[in-house]
Amino acid sequence: MTETVVERMPAPDPTAAAFFDVDNTMIMGASIFHLARGLVERKFFRTADLLGFAWKQVKFRVLGREDHQGIEDSREQLLSFVAGRRTDELAALCEEIFDSRIASRVWPGTRSLAQLHLAAGQRVWLVTAAPVELAEIIARRLGLTGALGTVGERENGVYTGRLVGGLMHGQAKADALRVLAEREGLNLANCVAYSDSHNDLPMLSAVGTAIAVNPDSGLREIARTRGWEIRDFRTGRKAIKIGLPTILATCALAAAITAVVAGRRRI
Repeated sequence: MTETVVERMPAPDPTAAAFFDVDNTMIMGASIFHLARGLVERKFFRTADLLGFAWKQVKFRVLGREDHQGIEDSREQLLSFVAGRRTDELAALCEEIFDSRIASRVWPGTRSLAQLHLAAGQRVWLVTAAPVELAEIIARRLGLTGALGTVGERENGVYTGRLVGGLMHGQAKADALRVLAEREGLNLANCVAYSDSHNDLPMLSAVGTAIAVNPDSGLREIARTRGWEIRDFRTGRKAIKIGLPTILATCALAAAITAVVAGRRRI
């Protein structure tokens, strides 16, 4: 069944925002693999070093789910490869790699969702385990507000091969959203989060409205159980079309109920 909603776009809400996962949500496949492949092409490291990334990418694409240990291992590999390299060198390469490998892999449907939030006067962030440098470039090229990602330690403009904090994954994403909300004056009950992975359940549960995009089997089941909207751009399956005004209205209603029950706004 298809529901068509014709409704005037609501006034901008400065406390509302949207958060998008990147891998298989905003782009096809794993961004860290596209980055690694681009770095191999530019002689940043050896072709043989790409094999581990390639195997993890095959599992990711075929099985349709993230492997936390695989993500951790890939992160460790990439950190070792960039240790001793200049940050401005990697930033320049990320720009090139976006153009050559990532721009064509952006899901048009997901990008349209992000644009709807921007058109409604909302801010939009990417939230990803990928290196923050790459995440920020993707966000900037798509015209989004910004990005939260995994941060590599730097000393005097050079990567040390260590992290600042941990991997931006799982619970860390939800924690980062709460810090961002406090800093930016957002009410998470008015916000929307999009992801393909059950690993992002903490982030999806932290906001007023969660939407599963190209979901893995675990998230699909959770979304059905919780009544979350599902958007699948991979197969042409048609999810129920619910306009952004309806999504925002749902967020506002959830926020109002929360305020009445709790007696205060929850950020």
